[in-house]
Amino acid sequence: VQLVESGGASVQPGESLTLSCVGSAYTSKYTFSTSCMAWFRQAPAKDREGVATIYAGGGDTSYADSVKGRFTISRDYTKNTVYLQMNNLKPEDTAVYYCAADVRGLRCQSWSRYNQWGRGTQVTVSS
Repeated sequence: VQLVESGGASVQPGESLTLSCVGSAYTSKYTFSTSCMAWFRQAPAKDREGVATIYAGGGDTSYADSVKGRFTISRDYTKNTVYLQMNNLKPEDTAVYYCAADVRGLRCQSWSRYNQWGRGTQVTVSS
């Protein structure tokens, strides 16, 4: 599976940004539609942390406490794309954001199950 993120930018506090991740190179058994998808982030000198997950069916989502109410994860099955809408951005949201997938499609809220990764896109929030 190949995952390619885009949409990272430098913004000011309070602004919004939407990240996109396009998935490709799936197999006949494991497809975008059957995969759990997630966004992670890694700030300088910090460990990578989970931000949001979305189930294969698209109905169930989960978020880290630090982004609840500000970030929204969604997916478009026609485009093999998952999005992360980020509102009211704060300086502490500054990080490299990674798209991740678990093609097994089970227990999507478990951060440790994600084993396919994109290369990341930089988000910087600063005044």
